[in-house]
Amino acid sequence: MRRTASGTCTALLTALGLSTATASFGATVAQAAECKADALGTSRTIVVDPKEHSRIGTMQYGETLPLEDHEVVLTFDDGPLPAHTNAILDILAAQCVKATFFLVGRMAKEFPQEVRRIHDAGHTIGTHSENHPTFFGKLPPERMSAEIDDGIAHVSAALADPSQLAPFFRIPGLRRGDLLEAELAKRGLMTWSADFPADDWRHISSTQVVNYALSRLETKGKGVLLLHDIQARTQAALPVILRELKTRGYRIVHVVPATPERPKTVTDPAQWVPYWIHGPNIAAKTPSGFVFGVAETPLHDAPRSVRSVWLARQKMAPRASVHMLQPSNAPLLGKPARTDISAAARPRSLARVPGSHPVRASDGTFKPLTAPIKTGSRTDVPAGPNIR
Repeated sequence: MRRTASGTCTALLTALGLSTATASFGATVAQAAECKADALGTSRTIVVDPKEHSRIGTMQYGETLPLEDHEVVLTFDDGPLPAHTNAILDILAAQCVKATFFLVGRMAKEFPQEVRRIHDAGHTIGTHSENHPTFFGKLPPERMSAEIDDGIAHVSAALADPSQLAPFFRIPGLRRGDLLEAELAKRGLMTWSADFPADDWRHISSTQVVNYALSRLETKGKGVLLLHDIQARTQAALPVILRELKTRGYRIVHVVPATPERPKTVTDPAQWVPYWIHGPNIAAKTPSGFVFGVAETPLHDAPRSVRSVWLARQKMAPRASVHMLQPSNAPLLGKPARTDISAAARPRSLARVPGSHPVRASDGTFKPLTAPIKTGSRTDVPAGPNIR
């Protein structure tokens, strides 16, 4: 049972008598109506009850959405940001694809028009905190509650109808904690992790984003894909990802919350436990080796909300080096992604390592050079015969 975006929007416009008054909304309708016959489309909609399945995503939990083989749920975090969110909405509309957006409260307050556009296009909207704190699970209880509630309040205000906000929440950076999950459950929120990311928050190319998304999906065969709608690389990668999903026979599934008028999809408990989980009672965890990097430095004329979110992440960013997920062994498209770009991983010339450069003694033999001696602003080496 699927309702097309064009049919829903047209009916709404007719009922409200706004077919000529809302140009931007009409543009969305036109885009949906122009969906190509060979578009990927949305194969079905799953209606979920957050109270029955409060935590999903096998990157951290023992359950995920009850998907069949070759079914994918698209999710986007951190928006809205007009420069990229609007383009991503156009790409999704052209392929008649529905997704779930986890919006940051501060961003929704800054760009309410984009929040309404996401909703008007038929996508599901959840929340992603107020300021996207990096170590959410370790915040003091008062700030933790404020981050949850303020984010919900600002997204609801942008929608102008709180009932249109899904009780879905994704923890920033997936940095979970027992107290945090208890607070989310107390509010009736469904905590979304993911089954695999595309690493699009990292400083990598759009080709590498495609590689990560598809290779990890091929490894599992189905699942929830984590993307970000505030990145240029994601905008560039998305058309390729959608095209490849269709070519490889994958189907898009849309997820919405149950309501009194919309009963949950009937499922078997076993459907929520995918084959790669050996049991439903695994301990919740933050994925080993998985840390979101700090957002790219915003332009000097970027909106205040963008700069504020970036500054907040900078203050919370760990001082230690960041280790990223290792790529899948599955074949990749194009050039494989580099995963370790730290200085420690790069080969070092022996000539730059103190004590490694040999010197020739008077008897013709070679001996290690003693430690360099620093004098003033330069480094001098003890005098020795014929250094090579």
